[in-house]
Amino acid sequence: MQSASWKRLYKNKGAVTGLVVIIISVIISIGAYLWAPDNTPYADRMVLEIEGQHPGFSIPMLEMKKEQAIPRVSFFHKLLYGQPSDLTYIPLTSWKFGDSLLVIQRYVDEQTSKEEKYPLTLVWYGRPVQDPLPAATLRELISKERISKKTYWLGTDKFGRDILSRLLIGTRVSLGVGFIAVIISLSIGVLLGALAGYFKGRTDDVIMWLVNVVWAMPTLLLVFALTLALGKGFWQIFIAVGLTMWVGVARVIRGQVLAIRELEYVEAARALGYNHLRIIARHILPNIIGPVMVVAAGNFATAIVVEAGLSFLGVGVQPPQPSWGLMIKENYNFIITHNPLLALAPGIAIMVLVLAFNLLGNGLRDALDVKSKI
Repeated sequence: MQSASWKRLYKNKGAVTGLVVIIISVIISIGAYLWAPDNTPYADRMVLEIEGQHPGFSIPMLEMKKEQAIPRVSFFHKLLYGQPSDLTYIPLTSWKFGDSLLVIQRYVDEQTSKEEKYPLTLVWYGRPVQDPLPAATLRELISKERISKKTYWLGTDKFGRDILSRLLIGTRVSLGVGFIAVIISLSIGVLLGALAGYFKGRTDDVIMWLVNVVWAMPTLLLVFALTLALGKGFWQIFIAVGLTMWVGVARVIRGQVLAIRELEYVEAARALGYNHLRIIARHILPNIIGPVMVVAAGNFATAIVVEAGLSFLGVGVQPPQPSWGLMIKENYNFIITHNPLLALAPGIAIMVLVLAFNLLGNGLRDALDVKSKI
């Protein structure tokens, strides 16, 4: 049966495409800090002079060593949180070396530059040292390792941060919200739905009354209330979104359990004296895993959209942590000016990921339908 379902799913090109997009997104979210151009925590390196630049913008950068030493973190710490930078980035239009100085034309805007002079030791070491390297050696090292051309493939936001890096790291928020929301909604929804469908009677009445009350509340209004109660933040939005999505799961599970509980094998389990918990856990729930997976895929997509909307409204993920909804909020004014892609890029990312989960959900629904033809 499972083999036949996988064959039907494999034949559904839309579902396979959605699954591929989801797998790629998961891989990106896991290793975001490893291949993001800006691997500082939250991709929050600001270079205010280059704010709001178009995709493909390139400029030479002087990377000056900071006076305060920044310790290197372990690989796993970098994988999870990024590596704090020990460099200060200065955009350039041109530069030249003196005997012991680096003379630069600092980029201010497209028409303006400003001359600045830095001692070679300050550029390389970031602080005075007793026995610096010879000036010729410092000039060579600075040319090779401290001056490089940076390309911003998706442009920069209003703070001069790399859009591509924030887009990659923001994938974690969207997938994380979806995952936690699905876990919470399935845990509550499956439990209450199974109890209501199995025991019926007063238990069913009480649970369905609670479901109807929560269902009657507007989702965003309920999320606002929970967010205000729990506070604004990363984990709070996970919990708030998850606590608003269990009602749909409960209704679906209740309907499935009501149908299955009357079948012969369930009656046989009761006749053998099995307790209610064993019957629900081992004989009913495994046979409704298909509808649960379909609902989970739909809830995942809904959670991504809800989180993006809340972040756009300012009650979701808080700066400087990158979120696709927050990125749209920070850059939406560019839509009507000169650079709409700064806001459209995270919007397209949301659309593609939500579409992928919807396609997968539709494919699962068709593949797990026992009436479908192999």
